[in-house]
Amino acid sequence: MRNRSALILTTVLTTGALTLTACGSRDKDNNDDNAGDKKTVVIGFDAPLTGDLSALGIGMRNSAELAVKTANKENTVDGVEFKLQPLDDQAQPSVGGQNAQKFISNDDVLGVVGPLNSSVSQSMQKPFNDASLTQISPANTGTELTQGDGWKKGDKKRQFKTFFRTATTDQVQGQFAAQYLYQKANIKKVYLIDDQKTYGAGLAASFKDTFTDLGGKIVGQDHVNPEDRDFKSVVSKVKGKGAQAVYYGGEYPAAAPLSQQLKESGAKIPLMGGDGMKSEEFPKLNKKAVGDLGTSVGKPVEELDSAKKFIEEYNKNYKENMETYGGGTYDATWAIIEAVKIVVDDNDGKLPSDSREKVLDAMSKVKFDGVTGTVSFDEYGDTTNTMMTAYQVNKQNKWESKFSEAYKPR
Repeated sequence: MRNRSALILTTVLTTGALTLTACGSRDKDNNDDNAGDKKTVVIGFDAPLTGDLSALGIGMRNSAELAVKTANKENTVDGVEFKLQPLDDQAQPSVGGQNAQKFISNDDVLGVVGPLNSSVSQSMQKPFNDASLTQISPANTGTELTQGDGWKKGDKKRQFKTFFRTATTDQVQGQFAAQYLYQKANIKKVYLIDDQKTYGAGLAASFKDTFTDLGGKIVGQDHVNPEDRDFKSVVSKVKGKGAQAVYYGGEYPAAAPLSQQLKESGAKIPLMGGDGMKSEEFPKLNKKAVGDLGTSVGKPVEELDSAKKFIEEYNKNYKENMETYGGGTYDATWAIIEAVKIVVDDNDGKLPSDSREKVLDAMSKVKFDGVTGTVSFDEYGDTTNTMMTAYQVNKQNKWESKFSEAYKPR
């Protein structure tokens, strides 16, 4: 499958020029009379580009930019020139909401990639839905974003027709983490901590349900402020509970000091978290990270034949690490490009006046072999790719993949 994916991806990258060319300004650099006017299609991008989570956001932005550059270089959509409009949400829902309005007010924006944080996405979903503007996140894992708050009881209802993602849900990730810890790592007693944010709380809840169903015991549970860096009080509670591991629902800026203080207290147990923790920054910020565990969506791009070209081009163009969401962001951006191509092909090679609505309709038809594998979406807008990977920080203070599986929710 991977060899085939690599061939298809190469085809996309070399003939992808047939995909995109469509929306507003004249291409003044094109002197070919046969080329005619090119339209500019803007793809919006939203993530934290400053602040504690900027390492993740910058890797995402670079990957989205690379997809746009590739589409333009290969003339993926005939007659269309793509442009990326990146905005910094600072990981703040209020800023994300303001950014959503900026994208909506620009008629050339036909789709938006991002954000990183599920809580930020909650401030953007309704405005985008009202404007029929496609949103696709490579990082949002909050299950309720697509399936509603009733998903735990089996009452799944799509919330917004405009929201899609290339990342799988916290339901999948939390269950996968619990199963890995209980069955593979042979850990039966866990202390549970979350940062009370949409992402962290949802991940911890999913983990707890599955871990206890398997027979595991939650020996204690706490909530922390994600802005805090002093966790001595909660660490002292963990020490007295006989936990074999701590599971943390949250992101790396707080996870790193929590883990270090846990080890320094004398508790020689690993901290485990999700994709918000599994950043290259985590071991850099944590002197005691060795042995800690993390999960992330998809298989490591370094192990995928389908990602070789992407990795090569990324490293050639950018000095910053692509981080956890690089491949998924490239695929998310390319999904919008594919949707634009469908619309242009269906309209005699031109963008229609109702391009936003048409691009949104085309998203349900999008299916291609991308960097991370086959990219397509189910009836909720969720990715059909449920591959998950468990990682561990090795003695070289680097994340090392330990186990991958296409995981289906229990």
